[in-house]
Amino acid sequence: MTPYYILIAAFVVALYFIFRKPKPKQITAEGLTEPDRQLLLTHVAYYQKLDAGGRRKFEALLNDFLSDVHIEGVGITPAPLDRLLVASSAIIPVFGFEHWKYQNLGSVLLYPDTFNKDFQFEGGERNILGMVGTGYMNGQMILSLSALREGFSVSAGKENTAIHEFVHLLDKSDGATDGIPENLMPHQYIIPWVKMIHQEISRIERGKSDINPYAITNEAEFLAVVSEYFFENPEQFKDKHPELYQMLADTFLQDPAHNPFLKASQ
Repeated sequence: MTPYYILIAAFVVALYFIFRKPKPKQITAEGLTEPDRQLLLTHVAYYQKLDAGGRRKFEALLNDFLSDVHIEGVGITPAPLDRLLVASSAIIPVFGFEHWKYQNLGSVLLYPDTFNKDFQFEGGERNILGMVGTGYMNGQMILSLSALREGFSVSAGKENTAIHEFVHLLDKSDGATDGIPENLMPHQYIIPWVKMIHQEISRIERGKSDINPYAITNEAEFLAVVSEYFFENPEQFKDKHPELYQMLADTFLQDPAHNPFLKASQ
């Protein structure tokens, strides 16, 4: 694509965000329906592990998120499950906190598949699964629908694109997306955390770690990648990376290798 056409594409996307009409809230005061709960039980392993009190809390947080944040499809119509998966991705990292609002997020856009830096989801060179918007797209998140669904599939392993992007938002909440979530992490942990990051990056570079090599991109990607692992396969993560696991457990105020609700309710 020539620079001229890239500028036109960017301009059209900007106009979409500036002039689109706000949509009504997607969840009514009645909250989740029984079919919604069955979808969560079937597709969200984290929710399955919760006791009755934990599920009630999860559902309340889910309702709040879906009332505050618009979820829209670009070229697709999101299914009820897709909305629940987006909201679950947002709630899982903050479940241990008493009150958390994503102040830096107004809407989530679902693309049918991977996209490129010009926000196109057709043609070649499409390798972006999700991103947090900046500049004129500040307050927006874009997710590949296929990646969203894959992240909650049985075959996902230790990867979840949507959780990855919401961790970036948490990281960004202190004003800098730098892999050091100062709003969440106890101050005395910051220096040990930075040391852990660089020690583990060295292991990844030497082929001595099972953490996704994308984590070596920078400190912000390291935090997002290990957080995916922490929430998606907590038992394995704790076994292979006990110090990293404990640091994230103290940061997110939860212990998903046992029962996510235990630490959150203390």
